Amino acid sequence: MKELFAFDFLSDQPDARIELTPAEFAKSQLRDGDLLFARRSFVLEGAGKCSLVIDPPESLTFESSMIRARPDPDKADSRFLFYYFRSPEGRARMASIAARTAVSGITGSNLAALEIDVPGVDAQREIAEILSLFDELIDNNRRRMQVLQNMARAIYREWFVKFRHPGDETVPIVDSALGPLPEGWSAGILDDIVTVSKASVDPAKIDPDMPAVGLEHIPRQQLTLDDWGTAGTQGSRKAVFERGDVLFGKIRPYFHKVSVAPVDGICSTDAIVIRPHAAHWGQAVFTASSAEFVAHATQTSNGTKMPRADWKVLGKWPIPVPPVHISESFNDVARYHLSLSETLMFENRRLTALRDLLLPKLVTGQIDVSALDLDEVREKSVA
Repeated sequence: MKELFAFDFLSDQPDARIELTPAEFAKSQLRDGDLLFARRSFVLEGAGKCSLVIDPPESLTFESSMIRARPDPDKADSRFLFYYFRSPEGRARMASIAARTAVSGITGSNLAALEIDVPGVDAQREIAEILSLFDELIDNNRRRMQVLQNMARAIYREWFVKFRHPGDETVPIVDSALGPLPEGWSAGILDDIVTVSKASVDPAKIDPDMPAVGLEHIPRQQLTLDDWGTAGTQGSRKAVFERGDVLFGKIRPYFHKVSVAPVDGICSTDAIVIRPHAAHWGQAVFTASSAEFVAHATQTSNGTKMPRADWKVLGKWPIPVPPVHISESFNDVARYHLSLSETLMFENRRLTALRDLLLPKLVTGQIDVSALDLDEVREKSVA
């Protein structure tokens, strides 16, 4: 059920595969426009969490921990219902049927009997069209962010793994403790180019609006951190980080939660705050977030139920240390790509805030959708 909590829209996300008989598949097949609701959750807000199936590229099914709803298109628009159940009113209606036990949950019969006030289907489609516009822009920006990250990582691998730095093709290869390296390079360890910050603070003694990052905010396999809370909601002491630091989730490191901080703030002590030395910032960022380094963190973690990465081990990760001109050149490459990604991230936060402002007013009829010009909304949202 983790996919339901991780994604609002289900389409081409990688998932497990199972064998089904024709009868089983006919009973549990997912189609475009289906709604999936979480049957149970350890927290009340998670019970009834809704996701929308969009144009699945292949056969999809669902497990028993979910409830499938297939709206009648003549009476209800699937996208509108998805947005409705994201709104405060929709969440309140869902909470009204959730059982409040050790594990909160809803039943299919209660969901089917749930009464909601909605406009006519034409108005539903218009509202869904407006709200979908924001999500399409947000998703497009996320894809661009991933492309930028992939481009920078490809250059990192060319320079620091394959040693193909432009202009240095004729540099002799010499032996080193790491194996063959271009002349002028040296063998080192990650601790040579970073410092792990141990600074901490009591959240009650700082600005309550200061960004606060929990492990739940750090995205998987995405360098650009795009979500955080505030210090005013925190309790115990937190680690302190600065803009440009790398936040490495040390609990269950196989989740690959490694991101660059776009702001100053505080974070859970379950994240390692890695502060790259200025001269090697780009190399440090892409080394600490590489699949190989994360795999090493996983293999050397301590504990079984909640394995934790150990920096005493990770700091000894062997690295090639290049000449200054290569480090400086890659810093420029990394900062260029990641700054563009950061700009897109802040744009997404603005779009999300605007969408969430409109959402409850649209689904409850506080804003007359017929009075809205979709082209004007589109222009304002990308301005």
